[in-house]
Amino acid sequence: MTTSAGPAFDNDTLRRGIEADNAEMLLSLYADDAELRIVDHTAQPSHPKVLRGRDEIAAMLDDVYSRDMTHKLEQCVVQGDHAAYSESCRYPDGVRVLSESMLSLRDGRITEQTLIQAWDE
Repeated sequence: MTTSAGPAFDNDTLRRGIEADNAEMLLSLYADDAELRIVDHTAQPSHPKVLRGRDEIAAMLDDVYSRDMTHKLEQCVVQGDHAAYSESCRYPDGVRVLSESMLSLRDGRITEQTLIQAWDE
């Protein structure tokens, strides 16, 4: 098992950012060269949507966390230089979204994220 020698991933910042709809706080968890792969019904596993760097990730976070919906961090597990978490969301009309993320970490920052999401249709 490999462990990171740098600072630890900040679980509390993740929770506060998700549950307070704070995209800026969440962005602080990403490395400058981070890559985010998104898989859902429009971005299939063989052709995921890929966001590279903090600017592209910031635009996505700003969009998601500006929507009229609630976000909740359900679970988060950190082990060495990897982390995984589950997030549930709900729109005012009752539509629910569930996402699962697997993270690679360097010096306590996210360098790679694979996010799989599904929502009521």
